[in-house]
Amino acid sequence: MFPQRRLVNSSQRWVHQLRPSSSPRALGSRRFASSGPSGLEGAADNAFNRERQAIKDHAAATSDLWRKLSIYVVIPALIIGSLNAWNLWSAHWEHWAHMPPLEERPEYPYQNLRTKNFFWGDGDKTLFWNDEVNYHKKDE
Repeated sequence: MFPQRRLVNSSQRWVHQLRPSSSPRALGSRRFASSGPSGLEGAADNAFNRERQAIKDHAAATSDLWRKLSIYVVIPALIIGSLNAWNLWSAHWEHWAHMPPLEERPEYPYQNLRTKNFFWGDGDKTLFWNDEVNYHKKDE
């Protein structure tokens, strides 16, 4: 059944290509890829090869656009974003330098809640514990 359907469809396309279109809309329509010189001559100048050539030309133009975007837009954006992150990081640690030492800071009741010890280390430090910024007063 499928070869028969393929034969019917291809014959309909072939008949449509042979029939000259007489509608005014078809006569005044602009033909894009098929009207200009395709670079193909002789037996190689058929619809399939023209379409493949159009796809190759489109792919070349598109890849060139994305290459230019990657070089001239993405790389400067990454550099600017990196500089911004570095400035924010520096300002953050400058702020921390002016704060009192960790031992002198008040510990509020909602901080470092422990119902039971963790099963790693000394049992007091969480998995994401950082000794530079975290402190737990066990005495109070």
